[in-house]
Amino acid sequence: MPAHGKKYEAANAKVDPAARYELEEAIDLVKEMAYAKFDESVDAAIRLNVNPRHADQMVRGAVSLPNGTGKDTSVLVFAKGEKAQEAEAAGADFVGTDELIDRINDGWTDWDVTVATPDLMGQVGRLGRLLGPRGLMPSPKAGTVTFDVSEIVTKLKAGRLEFRVDKAGIVHIPVGRSSFEAEDLVENVSTLIERLARMKPASAKMPYFKSIALSATMSPSVKLDTSFARDLL
Repeated sequence: MPAHGKKYEAANAKVDPAARYELEEAIDLVKEMAYAKFDESVDAAIRLNVNPRHADQMVRGAVSLPNGTGKDTSVLVFAKGEKAQEAEAAGADFVGTDELIDRINDGWTDWDVTVATPDLMGQVGRLGRLLGPRGLMPSPKAGTVTFDVSEIVTKLKAGRLEFRVDKAGIVHIPVGRSSFEAEDLVENVSTLIERLARMKPASAKMPYFKSIALSATMSPSVKLDTSFARDLL
C-alpha cells in the first residue's frame, strides 16, 4: 500500500482515532484539514444497523439539503410533449426519449440523476442493465418516476440527492464543500440524519446509527458521537 503524502499525514495527526466528536467540532476539523488546491467535497459515511438483503430493511430515498451540495447536478429526463417542455423550462440538462435511449445503448452515461414520466418506463426499463449498476435508474420510491417533472427537476437542481444503503449497510453521500460556512454544513448533515431517522425500518435493530464519519475529498475521516442522531429516533 502506498504511503500517504506529508499533507495527509499532517492532517491525520490532528485527528484522535479513539475520539467521537460532536457534530460542530467535527465540521470545524474537517474544514481545517482540507488542504487540496480545489474546493473539496465534504462527504458523510453513515453505517446503519440494517441488512439490505432483506427487502424490509432496504433504506432508500432522497433528501433536499437546505444549503445544496456545491455541485451542479446534471439531470436527464425521459419525457415527451408538454412534459418535455416542462422539464426543459425547469432546467433539465437532457430531455428526450428515443434519441437518448440510443445514446445510452451506445455507452453514454454522463449525467447525475435520471427522471422519467410513468408512461415511458416501459422503454426506460429496458435500460436497467446499463443504468442500474450506475445508480442512474429512475425510481418511484425516490420520486424520480413522476409526471411532476417540473417540481422534481427544480428540487434536483437545488440540491436534492438520492441515496441508498450499500451491501454493508452504509449510506455514502456528499453534504457540501469545504468552502461552505460551518453552520451550513452542520445544517446539511442534521437534515440528512433527520431524514434517515424518519426512514428507520420497523425491523431494524438498535442502535440504528452504528457510526457516522465525515471527510473531505483528500483528508482523513472524522468519527462522530452518534448520540445526537439517536435522539432523533
